Amino acid sequence: MKSLDGRNLNNLHFKWNSTNKPVLRVSEGEEFEVIIPDSSTMQVKRNSNLSDLRKIDSSLFDGAVGPVYVDGTEPGDCITVNIKKIETEDWGWTAIMDNFGLLKNMFSETMIVWKIEEGMITSESDILKNVKIREEPFLGVIGTAPAEGEYGMIPPQYFGGNMDNKFICAGSSVTLPVSVNGALLSFSDPHASQGDGEICGTAVETGARIVASVSIEKNRKIKYPVVKSKKRIVEDAVVCTGIGPDLYTSSQNAALSMIELLHGKGISKEEAYILCSVAGNLHISEIVDEPNFVVSMEMPENLINML
Repeated sequence: MKSLDGRNLNNLHFKWNSTNKPVLRVSEGEEFEVIIPDSSTMQVKRNSNLSDLRKIDSSLFDGAVGPVYVDGTEPGDCITVNIKKIETEDWGWTAIMDNFGLLKNMFSETMIVWKIEEGMITSESDILKNVKIREEPFLGVIGTAPAEGEYGMIPPQYFGGNMDNKFICAGSSVTLPVSVNGALLSFSDPHASQGDGEICGTAVETGARIVASVSIEKNRKIKYPVVKSKKRIVEDAVVCTGIGPDLYTSSQNAALSMIELLHGKGISKEEAYILCSVAGNLHISEIVDEPNFVVSMEMPENLINML
């Protein structure tokens, strides 16, 4: 099996464009392995603290492993990336950082290091000690090259990129547009767990090894990525609603309501914000009753009972 190791910085790029040089070439249906560093590109270590986090180079965030040249693809096609396996490292991290996240600058900077073992995630730091989160690994970043122009790793674009879509897990497939010969496929930003919305700006950030293959559909144009995913586990949950004049404000209100609920269970608001980011799910509940819209924040009840 061909292998591409993103721990070698020569196999990474930090911009999406059509001129990045391929570092691997695969055929349709051929399985290949990609080793992907965490979103900090290995700058955050297991023993890192908040002071270390403040010193890292933000221009190196979300370095993408690739691009992978897919033989037989040309503009106007699309590719379907079949994610066969995702194996994370045995630790990860989450942080509240200044001027980032849904509730930016409302809470103090905070960092937590997690242990990942036997499908469960637990704290190695001095916060959220009683919480056990089920590991649900997925790829935060997957995309092809644009036809023209150059784009940063954030935000996502029509060709994919930083979607932070937790449906992109092992057993799923992601269909992406092909805008250049070879598609120029890249991967980044593995997460061991994340709530829908990733509201504090980080999930359980970790490195991972994936196994994937690619199928090609000739002359099929799509405007945006399409994900086919296995059914997710549904748990009993507590849901807080947010109501406001736009979806962003409603999302903030739903998140703040859940943070207040969790804070009432005896944890700090920073801990609650982190827990919402790694395990809480934002959903649009109502978008038709203008001028106000409803967003819900769902938290598994078993996690609340651990507090």
